[in-house]
Amino acid sequence: MRLDFFDLQLFLNVVDTGSLTKGAERSNISLQAASERIKKIEQQFSVNLFTRHASGVKLTVAGQTFVEHSQQLLQQIQQLQQAMLPFSQGLRSEMTLWCNSSAQSEYLPALLPQYLIENPHVQIDLQEAESADIILALDKGTAQLGLISSFFNSNDLQTLEFADDPLVLICPKDHALKHQSALKLIDTLNFPFVGLMQYHSLQQSIEAQAKILNCAIQYRLRLPNFAAIAQVVSNGVGIAIMPQRAAKRLNEFYHFHQIELEGDWANRKLLIAAKNFDELPVSYQHFAQFLVSKKSLLTV
Repeated sequence: MRLDFFDLQLFLNVVDTGSLTKGAERSNISLQAASERIKKIEQQFSVNLFTRHASGVKLTVAGQTFVEHSQQLLQQIQQLQQAMLPFSQGLRSEMTLWCNSSAQSEYLPALLPQYLIENPHVQIDLQEAESADIILALDKGTAQLGLISSFFNSNDLQTLEFADDPLVLICPKDHALKHQSALKLIDTLNFPFVGLMQYHSLQQSIEAQAKILNCAIQYRLRLPNFAAIAQVVSNGVGIAIMPQRAAKRLNEFYHFHQIELEGDWANRKLLIAAKNFDELPVSYQHFAQFLVSKKSLLTV
C-alpha cells in the first residue's frame, strides 16, 4: 500500500473547507484531479470517507477516523523533516562525553575514529574527570553521558557495562617487589612512586585511596601519560599504578614487572552512565548504543 502525503493534506483541506472544490483550490490542483485522488484513497481502504450533497461534503464515521490518523501522520512527517534538516544543511552535532583517564587514553582512541568517520556531522568533546565528579555532574544534569569506574556509587544513575578495567602495579625488573604476585595498596606505599600529573583523574583516585589509609604517596616524578611512566619505571626510577590494558600494551616496548592489585577500587569495570538513557538526545542515545556494541572488542 502506498500512501501519498499530498493526498492526506488534500483530504484535510477538503474536510477543513467542507467542499471538494475549495479543497482542490487550496491544494492547487483541479477539481477532477482532487476527486480522483480522494476516490483512490477510498478504494485503497474500501470505505467511503465522505457523503456528497449539494452544499458540499460531510465526513462519514470512517472519514472521521481517517482525519485523526492523517493529522498524526502529517505531524510526524513534519517532525521528521525538522529532524533531518540539520543533516541536510551540513550542520554539526556536538556531544560531550565525560570520562576518566583510563577511558580517555586506553579505550576511546581505538573506537572514536570509526564512529566519527561513520558520522561526519558529529563532533565529540572529551571531558576528563574523576569518576566521582562525573557521577555528580550526571546527577546535577551538567553532564549527559559519562564513562565511570564501577568502584564509585552510581545507584542514582542508569549504567551499562562497557569494559573490564583493572589497575596493576608496575615495578622495575630488579625491584624488591618483583616476586609478588598480588599486593594491597598499603603494601606499596613505603616505596617511591612515579605518577601522573595532579590533574589526571586516575591519580586523584589513587591518592584518595592512600588518604583513606592515612598515608601519602611519595613521588619521585610526575609525568603526563602512561608511556612516559612506563619508560622511567623500566629504567628503575620507581613504581607506578596504571590500567592493566595500558601496562600490557607498553610492556611490549619497556621491560617491567606487572603485579595484581587487590581491592574493589583496583578491580574495577568501566560503566557507561546517564541519568536516564531514554531521555537523552537522539545523538547521545546513538553514541551510547555504539559504545555498548563494541564491548566484546575491549578485552584486557
